[in-house]
Amino acid sequence: MLQHTRFAVFLAALGLIYAIPVMAQDLSGTWQAQVELTAGSGEPTFVFKQDGDQLSGTYQGTFGAADVSGRVEGDQVEFWFETQGAKATYTGTIQDTTMKGTCEYDGVGSGTWEAEKVE
Repeated sequence: MLQHTRFAVFLAALGLIYAIPVMAQDLSGTWQAQVELTAGSGEPTFVFKQDGDQLSGTYQGTFGAADVSGRVEGDQVEFWFETQGAKATYTGTIQDTTMKGTCEYDGVGSGTWEAEKVE
């Protein structure tokens, strides 16, 4: 009987651990990225400000400058901006001071990106 009680307590504790939402990392700051598109490559700079799960900021790169919007959920990030009449969307995974994922530039192409937070 004692073993069943311990097992039930273990299962309840395990359920609580998985019920706790994953805390989003704070991406506020400057990020230097490397982007590889089907149409070429670039090294844009993103400056993010995070408020809860919402991102705002700026993009500076091959396509000029633009305001950035986005969101963070746990270790997942998505952000976008419009420049020269085209929308760019980045999705990826955050790991400490690095991020990486895929991107889509309307009318230009798709590709991959990596970014590192600048201290």
